Amino acid sequence: MKIATSAYPLDWFKEWSDYEAKLTAWVAEAAQEGADLLVFPEYGAMELASLDGAKVSGDLKGSIRAVAGRVGASYNLHAALAARFGVHILSASAPVIEGSAVVNRAALFGPAGLIGVQDKQIMTRFEREEWGIAGATGGAGPLRVFDTDLGRIGILICYDSEFPLLARDLAERGVEILLVPSCTEALEGYWRVRIGAMARALEGQCVTVMASLVGKQPRLYAVEENTGAGGVFGPPDRGFPPTGVIAEGKQNRPGWTYATVDLAAVREVRADGHVLNLTHWPEQEAAVTRRAQKPAA
Repeated sequence: MKIATSAYPLDWFKEWSDYEAKLTAWVAEAAQEGADLLVFPEYGAMELASLDGAKVSGDLKGSIRAVAGRVGASYNLHAALAARFGVHILSASAPVIEGSAVVNRAALFGPAGLIGVQDKQIMTRFEREEWGIAGATGGAGPLRVFDTDLGRIGILICYDSEFPLLARDLAERGVEILLVPSCTEALEGYWRVRIGAMARALEGQCVTVMASLVGKQPRLYAVEENTGAGGVFGPPDRGFPPTGVIAEGKQNRPGWTYATVDLAAVREVRADGHVLNLTHWPEQEAAVTRRAQKPAA
């Protein structure tokens, strides 16, 4: 398959049609390049707050309510574009109100419509202390596996990619492609997520796909400044580049990064790679247990 992962800049819209035109142009461009799977970043939907004006978009609670109120219409647009162009699309994540909780949710669409949604599991300090976004212990939905025509897909939203047990759970359930939509203000944040994505590809012997917000939009609360690039990573083993980097975009340059991926290579390396990280993972627990049981000198 051909994967397109985005370095996506936030815009300021006066009308819904402006957003519709932007998203349509992005999807059309990737589809024309032959992409089968398109990945948008974390919190890219925050640009929808601009439709309610500067006062709302510059306010924490106001911007959350505004974006959450437009998620349904955004999903309809994504579903229509996936059907029109015959592609799979991971939407940019958005705050969604679930009862008394707010979750950070991305949605996966195929040509036949919505496949399912994934909530972020572990919140950063900013999300916990200022936004009040709910993670796995506060009402977010569980980690899901998406069976698609392209393969078995999992989603780890930004910070989630930095926690190996989440990816391990998905790998044990047969996931071969991990999508990592991200939103990072500074370069060190980008590298934390990228290192996490590359480590998860190594450990799980799978393909990870990182998308990033880029650029400045000072009127949008909490996403005023963004740093990143698109990237596609695999295990540094037979059938993959020795660096593990299948494709990477230029820092802070808006646009798509493309990579052609054959999941037969994932299956081959898991079965007969130079190393077998996925298979040998449980041996860690045995090693730690032996150490704990060893009598003190």
